[in-house]
Amino acid sequence: MQRLLIKGKKLLSGNISISGSKNAALPILAATILSDEAVIKNIPFVKDIFTMTELLNFIGMKTKIDKKNNSIKIINNKKKLNTVAPYKLVKTMRAGVLVLGPLLAKYKKAKVSLPGGCAIGTRPVDLHLYALKKFGANIKIKNGYIYATALKGLIGTKIKFPTISVGATENAILAAFGAKGKTELSNCAIEPEIIDLINFLNKLGGAIKIKKRKIFINNVSKTNKISYKVMFDRIELGTYIIAAAVMGKKITFTKINPSIIKTELKILKSIGVKLIIKKSKIIVYRSKNIKNIKITTKPYPGFPTDLQAQIMVMMTQAKGVSTIKENIFENRFMHVPELKRMGAKIKIENNKAIIEGPSKLSGAEVMATDLRASVSLVIAGLIAENETIINRIYHLDRGYNNLEKKLQNCFASIKRI
Repeated sequence: MQRLLIKGKKLLSGNISISGSKNAALPILAATILSDEAVIKNIPFVKDIFTMTELLNFIGMKTKIDKKNNSIKIINNKKKLNTVAPYKLVKTMRAGVLVLGPLLAKYKKAKVSLPGGCAIGTRPVDLHLYALKKFGANIKIKNGYIYATALKGLIGTKIKFPTISVGATENAILAAFGAKGKTELSNCAIEPEIIDLINFLNKLGGAIKIKKRKIFINNVSKTNKISYKVMFDRIELGTYIIAAAVMGKKITFTKINPSIIKTELKILKSIGVKLIIKKSKIIVYRSKNIKNIKITTKPYPGFPTDLQAQIMVMMTQAKGVSTIKENIFENRFMHVPELKRMGAKIKIENNKAIIEGPSKLSGAEVMATDLRASVSLVIAGLIAENETIINRIYHLDRGYNNLEKKLQNCFASIKRI
C-alpha cells in the first residue's frame, strides 16, 4: 500500500492551477442519466470520478474518458439499461446514491446500494428517501439496498427539508427534473456545487430557478445534447491557500472565481493571512503572525466543514487559543490524534476542538482516516521538522487531483513510497 513521505520546513513558491470540482462533477455525472448525450469538461480525474464513470457504464451508459482534455463524453445507451447500482461501486463513494433520483425519474425503478464514502459520521440517506417518497415513489430497504419504484412516474410536489442536506437537495433536484408537473423545494442547501448542477440541468433543457433557500423546478419534455464545464474546486483552493499561508513564500492560484469563497477569504484575512485577490486568481504570501480564532462550520455560505481539518492545522501555528465547532458531521475530529502525535496541542470537548498555539510540529508516522483529514496531515507534514510518513493515502486519491505534482512544482519535498 502506498504512503506519502514529506520532508518539512521547505518554503513553497510558484503557481497552482486549481482543478475542477469533484463535488460538482459527481452529481453532474449522475445527472447525465437524464440526458441523451453530454460532454462534461474540466473533470478532476480522482478516484471517485473513475468510480462514478464505472457506475454509469454498469447502468448501461457509454462513457469515453479524455484525460488529455479533462473531459468525459456520456451517451445514453437505452437498449442495454440496468437500473441497479451495486454495492461494489457505491461502497467507497457516497455520491453513488445520487443515481437514485434520475433512475427513478427516467426509468421508474432503481435498486441502489446504501452508500459508503468517508467515515466521518453516519450521514444517513433518510432525507433522500423522504424527498423521493414525496414525489410518489414506493421505497423499501432490504439486504443493504434501496428498492425504489414509481410505476406511474414521479409527480411534482412541494418539499420542505427538515434540515439542510447537500446530497438530499441534489437527489430531489434530479428527481424533479424528470417528474411530471412543478416542484418546489424549500430549506435547501445552496452550495456552489448545487448551483453548478442547476446550471447544467438548465443547459440540458430545464427551467430551474432559485430564490434564497427555495428551488423551483418545472418538468422537462425534451433534453439537449450539451457540453458543460464544471466549476473549480473551492475546497482544493482553500486547502492550498492554507498551506501557502503557513509555508509559502509566494504562491499564485489560477482558474478560479474568488467571489465563491468570500467567507473563507474574509476569515483568512482576519487572522493575518496575506492575500491579493484578483478577478480569476489569488496570490498568497507566507503569514508569520497568524492570530487565533473561533470558527463554527455551517452550510454555505458559512465556513465549510470540508476545510475544518486544514484550518485546524493552521491554528496550531497561531498565537493563543483557537476553537473550532463542528456543526455538520458528528465524527469529524479523527485527524486530531494524528496531529497530536506530531506535537499539536488539541483538546476535544463534544463537537468542539480547542487548539493551543503556536506548537512546534515534528515529523512522525501517521494515518489518514478520511479525505480531508488526509490532506490536513499533508499540511502538517509541510510545517513539521524532519520527515512525516502518511499511511492510507487512498483517501487522498479520492478527492485531490495531482496533489504531489502540484506541491512538487512549488518546491515541496513530497513523494510516494
